[in-house]
Amino acid sequence: MTDIVSTRAPEPVGAYPHAKRVGSFVFLSGIGPRTRGSKAIPGVTLGDDGRVTKKDIELQCRACFDNLRAVVADAGLPWTSVADVTVFLTDMANDFAIYNRVYAEYFAGPMNPNPTRTTIEICSLPTPIAVEVKAICFSA
Repeated sequence: MTDIVSTRAPEPVGAYPHAKRVGSFVFLSGIGPRTRGSKAIPGVTLGDDGRVTKKDIELQCRACFDNLRAVVADAGLPWTSVADVTVFLTDMANDFAIYNRVYAEYFAGPMNPNPTRTTIEICSLPTPIAVEVKAICFSA
């Protein structure tokens, strides 16, 4: 097993690598929309008390998928190697349609991987974000 640490994706919020290569598979840790090297979270506006006052789920999804793309590339894999995606949303009722549209831009179509997918609603994530994504890639 080999740890993969991306130089472009945001730093993990715990003691884990961005990804781990195990044989022909690369397992990516959950990654949110944060920006590397800062506390900035695209699509999140915080109040003085640190609570979310406004969110833009489209910006958060795009940032997540861009961060995921960076980890896949830093693992030395093509985007088409993404075989399975799991997405965690904190508000399925209000955010799913936007997330689903943005997801299709990144994953559907002939130049994209068209992976299997699971989307799960959860009550919260460890930082003030509304979406997190993880993936499994296959390298032949």
